Amino acid sequence: MTLAKLVKTIVAALEEIKARDVEVLDVRKITTLFDRMIIASGESTRQTRAIANNVAEKVKAAGGAVYGIEGEQTGEWILVDLGDVLVHVMQTAVRAHYNLEELWAEAKNIKKMSAVAKTIETGAKAPAQQPREQPGEPQVESPVEPPAVRRRRASARTASTVRKNKIGRSGPDEA
Repeated sequence: MTLAKLVKTIVAALEEIKARDVEVLDVRKITTLFDRMIIASGESTRQTRAIANNVAEKVKAAGGAVYGIEGEQTGEWILVDLGDVLVHVMQTAVRAHYNLEELWAEAKNIKKMSAVAKTIETGAKAPAQQPREQPGEPQVESPVEPPAVRRRRASARTASTVRKNKIGRSGPDEA
């Protein structure tokens, strides 16, 4: 299977299960381990698992090989190894926390591979990428924090409260 066909199959599988913010990165000049990295978001563990499973099924059906899938137990960040392509399916909050796009900023970002492939085939101009906001959909200011971050902040607040209480408390002899 050619790289272009593999990427098109993956992007179609991601869009089929409503993956959000699909990014296709060309990382050939940065690493020799793989040629493309695809990052996509899901809203829940159930959706991220469904997205990763759909990618694996569609690639196998198209004649490609799936070398491994990791992270299905938690479903927060699932990695699908397809040889020349590495697919990261992450929950929105986890994706915002790790910010892989910034980590791989040197990579060439290929916007919406399905739109790019269509323009190459037809010779037309690439359409501008539209935001995925739906009318009536509530706008979230900031994503939900991952559980580890919530625990760290909660323990920091508890420690801060204990210190304040010890400093401001007067003992029985000081009254």
